[in-house]
Amino acid sequence: MSVHQLPPGRAALSGKTVAVVHPAWHSCGTHQVIASQIKAYKKLGARVLSIALMDDVTPSIGHGGRWKNYRLHSGDLAADERYESSATIADLFKTTLLKDGWWPLIHGDHATWLVELVKRAPLPKALDTGAIDLIHANHFFVMPFVERMRESRRIPVVLDTHDIQARQYELRNRAAFSLPPHVRYNSMLAIELEWVERADLCIHLNSEEYATFGQLLPQSRHELIYPSIAPVAPGPNGDRAIFVAGDNAANYISVRWFLKYIVPHAPEMSISIFGDIADGVKRRDRRLYEQHRNLFRGRIADIDSAYADAGLILLPTREGHGLSIKTVEALSSGLPVIATSKAFRGMEIDPSQLRNVFIADDASEFAAAMLQSRAMSGRCDPTTSDTRALYEERYSLERFARRLGDVACKLMVNDPRTPLDAGYRKTATGAWTESGRHLFSG
Repeated sequence: MSVHQLPPGRAALSGKTVAVVHPAWHSCGTHQVIASQIKAYKKLGARVLSIALMDDVTPSIGHGGRWKNYRLHSGDLAADERYESSATIADLFKTTLLKDGWWPLIHGDHATWLVELVKRAPLPKALDTGAIDLIHANHFFVMPFVERMRESRRIPVVLDTHDIQARQYELRNRAAFSLPPHVRYNSMLAIELEWVERADLCIHLNSEEYATFGQLLPQSRHELIYPSIAPVAPGPNGDRAIFVAGDNAANYISVRWFLKYIVPHAPEMSISIFGDIADGVKRRDRRLYEQHRNLFRGRIADIDSAYADAGLILLPTREGHGLSIKTVEALSSGLPVIATSKAFRGMEIDPSQLRNVFIADDASEFAAAMLQSRAMSGRCDPTTSDTRALYEERYSLERFARRLGDVACKLMVNDPRTPLDAGYRKTATGAWTESGRHLFSG
């Protein structure tokens, strides 16, 4: 069945329930993609459940500072019901988590740690797995939880890989302390692949990862589906150069390069750096942070406010894997962009063909482009710019929902390995959500 073959007026997934299983992250690209997944499935007529899994032990399920912070910054998840689960501090002592998870972690094995954590995250008591028609999982390490969700009934599973996580862990380990013997990339990749191949279909957000996973797991089914994120709306008279970044290793490397080698050559520019990366720079290089603390604006609740005074978007990307969500966000603004070629990784486009984009991989060229940015800003109207047109064509919610609807319908109807149980009567889950309130149960 295809979305395009449905009777007029009938949503593709009307009457279906989709469970989106994801890490309990916020203020990052993964969170933005998850928010769009939920919106897309809702647009297709589905009832959508969000199941958030914490990537660390917590005092108890749903309690503690990390859960409180997650809820505070994840109000944009438009799910019909929200569930939470995690391993707890007690699991460190009542199970083998210290030996099987924490010990590998102190040697840099993030893959094993996350898998072992999720193995100990219980299914929420109110979660009715019998009412679920499709599971959309995010990142390989949520798969142990997903496997338990379909122990009594085989539910089709779509896995969004986002990127090759072993590469991110290797990058993280460059600057983090770990004990020898240090775990290597291939070891973490093997764990990742073991869980990825359990999904019925793998979705990749980046053409490079799509090709790589296709070679690594040729027996699995793969789809390249570019994600959507909510577009940002710049103000009409913005004149600032802005850079938006969350706190992770790749963004720190990029910001450090920008502050050390570019900013000194553009002293007259009005620059604002938004996001949690301020905390990351302060933690890793306090002296560099103090030298440029006037540029950091910190995290903001409403992303549109970061773009309110923007006249130019900066993407000084030096490291990173997967699709750059910051780049998609910049495209949606329609504003002029100065970027490294790395910022457009895996998008299958030539950014030099976009008239309001300037590519500079050298620090001096990047600084020179910033100084010439006033000439760039008058080239086009943001609402009709090349980047805005590209966003609408490739990253709009409508296109994203169409692609998800197609693969979901094929999995649920045409896949003999994942049949739906005929005649199953859905029961009430007992879950609820209200504005500002969330379900958490263990």
